[in-house]
Amino acid sequence: MRSAEKSLLPGGHTHHHNHQDPTARSYYNGRHYRRFADDAKRATPTRLLSPVKLAIALTLSLVALLLFHCSRGPRGASSGYTLQETEEEEALNENDYLGRAHQILKRVPLIDGHNDLPIRLQATHSGKLSGVNLTDLPGFHTDLTRLKAGGVSGQFWSGFIPCRQDFTHYTDDVRFTLEQIDLIHRIVRSAPNNQLEFARTAADIRRIHKHGRLASLIGLEGGHQIDNSLAALRQYYDLGVRYLTLTHVCNTAWADSAGAPSPPLHGGLTPTFGRAVIAEMNRIGMMVDLSHVSHATMRDVLNATLAPVIFSHSAAAAICKIERNVPDDVLARLDANSTRTDGVVMVNFYPRFVSCAAESSLEAVAHHIEHIARVAGWKHVGLGSDFDGIDVVPVGLEDVSKYPYLIAELLRRGATTKQVEGVVGENLLRVMERVEKVAHGLRHLPPSEATLAMNKTC
Repeated sequence: MRSAEKSLLPGGHTHHHNHQDPTARSYYNGRHYRRFADDAKRATPTRLLSPVKLAIALTLSLVALLLFHCSRGPRGASSGYTLQETEEEEALNENDYLGRAHQILKRVPLIDGHNDLPIRLQATHSGKLSGVNLTDLPGFHTDLTRLKAGGVSGQFWSGFIPCRQDFTHYTDDVRFTLEQIDLIHRIVRSAPNNQLEFARTAADIRRIHKHGRLASLIGLEGGHQIDNSLAALRQYYDLGVRYLTLTHVCNTAWADSAGAPSPPLHGGLTPTFGRAVIAEMNRIGMMVDLSHVSHATMRDVLNATLAPVIFSHSAAAAICKIERNVPDDVLARLDANSTRTDGVVMVNFYPRFVSCAAESSLEAVAHHIEHIARVAGWKHVGLGSDFDGIDVVPVGLEDVSKYPYLIAELLRRGATTKQVEGVVGENLLRVMERVEKVAHGLRHLPPSEATLAMNKTC
């Protein structure tokens, strides 16, 4: 029997739809009042009511009916729940945080902003998948079995190549980036039983989640990968890339990174080509990713962009005071009421960014999520683990199977179902949809022809 057909009542009693509880019961489970009334007919002599009594009885019945529907709380489009889904969660004990987490993952796609499995496979298998069992990858943080166990429904796979400190000479960065994009496409195609499906839009993610598969997307981790070419940027978009991290650990010719080993060079985003990159990303519908960039670059981009931004794998600088994390003044500028300054910070799990130490915990990650929610609001938090790109992991978040435990911890700390749904995926989906809408509004503009001469910064 499905939990939608059985509800847990106070005192350990169970209620079945075909066996009414003989006494009226009301209880509160954290979200809605539910009433169970005795529908049984007693064998009493039939009496005719006077017209006045009949009118009173009808009035009281209508009032009771209205109270019943109001007590059940809002349904439908405003909450995003079906009746069955809401009853299933109501059937859970309010303190069953893990059970509630799994119910949330059934209806909301969990989207992680950053996973380095492709570059890990490049390093261990030279990018060749013929001998790779994606279902079971011992020693990795990620495989298909654990992704399913973790309830992951959307994953941005990082197409990463190392950057160089010297950006004034031509490189093979575009070629190596194309090889990483190709590897990600091959990973998706080679997954057994079509468990992975390539996604390009927010609507794709929702559809793929509905069909029980994992939506796979591409993010590029470093502006050096466009090799100062907006033509390369556009071609990456056509191949499915949906975000570009503006820098990695090196400055580019047009933006400063978060520091070591590169000291600031430009004072943020350069006013000509740097802004041209942001404008072209807005025009084509590619999300601007501000992880890895300097605080000055973050602020400059928020002044320049026409579309929401993301931080695909970052944490709160107020807790771990490093340039790599996001400062409170930047968090405070994120505003879901404005398309230009909307954004989501997808919290990194790397202990050195979470606790500024080699050791950390699930609880410490939850603390970062809560801090970002306090400063920016719950609509601006997401998840960006950095799995398979980090050498140590937090206790309790050892691999991709552990997301439900983090969700349960947020619920235990008092986050509402709606807030947690935002963290899981709805916040990122909102940002994606807004980026797509901005691009649609700019579709009349021609492709940018801005260029950057070599051996110069501009």
